[in-house]
Amino acid sequence: MDISEQLAQAAQRLSAICDDAIPVIEKKTIVAHATNPLNYAWPHHEQYLEKWGKMGAHTLLLGMNPGPWGMAQTGVPFGATEVAQSFLGIKPRQLNTPHNAHPKRPIEGMALERQEISGTRLWNLMHQYYGSAEATFQNIFVVNHCPLLLLGATGKNITPNNLPAAIMTPILKACDEHLLDVVDIMGITRIIGVGKYAEQRARLALKAGKTGNGTSRDGRIIRIETCWHPSPASPLANRNDGADWRENVKSVLEG
Repeated sequence: MDISEQLAQAAQRLSAICDDAIPVIEKKTIVAHATNPLNYAWPHHEQYLEKWGKMGAHTLLLGMNPGPWGMAQTGVPFGATEVAQSFLGIKPRQLNTPHNAHPKRPIEGMALERQEISGTRLWNLMHQYYGSAEATFQNIFVVNHCPLLLLGATGKNITPNNLPAAIMTPILKACDEHLLDVVDIMGITRIIGVGKYAEQRARLALKAGKTGNGTSRDGRIIRIETCWHPSPASPLANRNDGADWRENVKSVLEG
C-alpha cells in the first residue's frame, strides 16, 4: 500500500468518527449545521491525496478546520476553487449537498465563483515560493486538524476551540490521532501550525510543551512551529496588503 492509499485510509477513519459526532454537535452546541467534506467531497479530497501525498514532503502545514468557501466546496485544505483547479489540478466531480447543510451555504463544488481569501493567499504563496505544484509538494503538505465545517444558525463560521470541551474533546482526540497517522505515514519531521490554534493542537498531539519539539509515535523528534494565519479577519495577514504575512510564512519555511 503506497503513501497516498495509507493517507486515504487514515482520512476515512477520521471521517467516520466525525460523521458519528455530527448529531451530538448539532444537538448540544451552538452549531446549527455541521458537515464533513471528507465525506461528501471525498471525490476531490481523494484526488488531492493521490496526486500530492506521495511527493516526499517532510514538512506539514496544519490548518484548523474548513471554511464555507474553501475546503467545504473543494475537499482540499485551504481549497479556494480557482487554485484547487489551476494550481493543484483537482478535477471537478459531482458533489451531493449534505441533508443538513446550511441553506445559505450550499455545496456548489468547483463551480463556486466566490474565492476563499485564506486559500488563495496560501496556495498562491506556495506557488510563488516553490515555483510549481510539484516542487511545493516535494517540500510541504497541507492538512486540516479537524475536517468539519461548523456553522451557526446565521451561517457564521465557528471554530472548534469555541465549542464546549465536553463535546469536542473526543472528536479532537480523533483528529490528534489522525495527525499522528499523517506524521507516521509521511515521515514528517516538522509541523508548522497555520495560526496559534493549529500549533497548540500539534503540541497536544505530539506531547510537546509550550515550546520545543514534539515526539512521534515511534519516538522521532518533530519540530513544531507556527506561522501567521492568512485569514482576512487577521490584522497581521492584512498588514501592508499581505506583504508582512508573506514574509512571515517564508521566514518560517526557511527556518
